Amino acid sequence: MVDIEAAIGFVVARGDRVDRARLSWLRNGTAPHPGLLDAVEAGQTPDGGWPAILDDAVPSVDATCFRLGELDDLGAIGRSAGRKAMDWLAARQRADGTWEEDSALADVAPEWARPGDPEAQLYLTANAAYWIAVAGLGARSSGPLDDRVGGAYAGVVQGAAQALAAAIEPDGSWPSYLATGWLSAAVLHGQGMYLESARIQGVLGDRLPEMAAADAAWLAATFSRVSMAPGNRVLQAALDRLGETQRSDGGWDSADGEQFDVHTTLAAIRACLPARTPAG
Repeated sequence: MVDIEAAIGFVVARGDRVDRARLSWLRNGTAPHPGLLDAVEAGQTPDGGWPAILDDAVPSVDATCFRLGELDDLGAIGRSAGRKAMDWLAARQRADGTWEEDSALADVAPEWARPGDPEAQLYLTANAAYWIAVAGLGARSSGPLDDRVGGAYAGVVQGAAQALAAAIEPDGSWPSYLATGWLSAAVLHGQGMYLESARIQGVLGDRLPEMAAADAAWLAATFSRVSMAPGNRVLQAALDRLGETQRSDGGWDSADGEQFDVHTTLAAIRACLPARTPAG
């Protein structure tokens, strides 16, 4: 079982002001100071995306999804910056329902987002569709939007879901990174494509007993955020895995180095606490 109080203590002790603000929203629904939100949103390009490298003029799909995740943890995904990011992501979707990074980023993009790589393309498609769905649901509380998952961008999410479903192998596996699996399962579930989502979940469930702590945290946070049933077998197994891998100091190991342990721990906390309705 996860020791949530120890996890909270870890973030308080090790996190920076943005980390602690995220924790306050996740725990209590306490809105952050507007100045902090301005700092998180800094660097957004006029088109609405965020670059992966500070002051770069070329926005990145992956970096924009990361910023949307931060804003979501601050209850601020429905702000103007979040809506502009949705606009940009929707405009970047290709005719076949997928996303790919700008070719100008070929020399600087990480492996999982490299232009021209089919595995990266599938990952970016799942990631962008997931955050458009989440942001659409959040923005709905701030104004009238389509009542389908994805809000005004329901067609965008639906097109992505079709592309993701077409990539699933007969055994439920997918030709991309592990994270693509849980993001795709959440998107497909939200679009009512339950059979396709269940096939992916079967593979994820088989892999969970040996899954790294960070992967279990992100899987659980992803499923929890889109309100997959509390009795969901894979979600419960991921929470059990978090209980097994939590350290004595309350945190969890990140796959990207110690400096990201707080980020991973916040994902675990997000998975264990009820989702909150974002502010406008």
